[in-house]
Amino acid sequence: MRLPVVALLSVLLAGCAALPGQGPAAISITAEDIESDNTSAQYAVVPLTQSTVSTVQAYQPVLFGRKFGDVGGGGRAATLGVGDSLAINIWEAAPDGLFSSSAGKSVSIPTVIDQSGFIFIPYAGRIPANGRTVEGLRVAIEERLKGKAIEPQVSVLVEGNESNSVVVVGDVVKPGQYPLSVRGSRILEVVAQAGGAREASYETVVTLKRGRSSGTARFEELIDFPDNNVRLAPGDNVLLSHKPRTYSAFGAVGQTKLVPFKTESVTLAEALAQVGGLKDFFADAGGVFLFRYESADLLRRVRPDLEGRIPGETFPVVYKLNFRQPNAFFMARSMEMRDKDVIYVANHPTAEFGKFLQLIGPLLSNYNAVNRVITN
Repeated sequence: MRLPVVALLSVLLAGCAALPGQGPAAISITAEDIESDNTSAQYAVVPLTQSTVSTVQAYQPVLFGRKFGDVGGGGRAATLGVGDSLAINIWEAAPDGLFSSSAGKSVSIPTVIDQSGFIFIPYAGRIPANGRTVEGLRVAIEERLKGKAIEPQVSVLVEGNESNSVVVVGDVVKPGQYPLSVRGSRILEVVAQAGGAREASYETVVTLKRGRSSGTARFEELIDFPDNNVRLAPGDNVLLSHKPRTYSAFGAVGQTKLVPFKTESVTLAEALAQVGGLKDFFADAGGVFLFRYESADLLRRVRPDLEGRIPGETFPVVYKLNFRQPNAFFMARSMEMRDKDVIYVANHPTAEFGKFLQLIGPLLSNYNAVNRVITN
């Protein structure tokens, strides 16, 4: 009776290598050729140390702010343009002037800058207004009226600044066209005029379209890092989109799945807990990996040896955490997750043998039961 069992065990042992796995082992991820040859590697491996975690957490992503820069306070937003509605107020020194009436020695003339960029004022004719400042237009009107009106005094009020406006659409309370203030308006100010975002700030993405250029940032990044809250230019389009953040977990974890962020911040420790933690008998505690795209500037800070060898503004990074070290739990509590992060927990080298024991366990139990019956 023992011979068939021995034969069966031999077959099972031979097929052990064919047992299904949950992914490559930790040694496969950190292969020596990847670690040592950063020039040809498709990603950079960064061990998670306390210094690395501190650098990552302190880093301020301002790629959005750098792309659009600053148009300057007052600049273009202080000039007039086609479509602007104006109120021209004219006063004269005597009651018998051109613009005097029984109601007084002044008149208010409503006008709109036409498609050719001009306005019309009685006795002054057509006056170019497009591209001029309010003060420049006021002086031009006074000059045209000298010798015609009696010591004219002019003021220009902007009632509708259509040419210096931006469009805010998407997931805001009041989408529409909003004028820029004379001092210049920033993204958050215009979004506030539009009633704010409909969804939570940490689930909202801001896209700014300026001419042929466009850029995207998380709404919270405009608040946390003021350099990203850039001044808007006339004609800009601002789109707010509801895009909940998610992360994925693979490998030897309790549950392999896509997990949405339920709070504003989620740490690596919390992310692992939400998928059931590391899987007993299978997980390699020394092979926990976090995959994400990092700013090239940040990567140069955590891996100075890669200076000059990182193409583009972002680069794929694999952070490695060893839970066999006690301080790894503290680092996991400090490392915050980001949208589209991927967690992978490698298999332990003995995991395949554990699967083998689970497979043959019932067979051995049946054999022992039969053997006891035969013996008795």
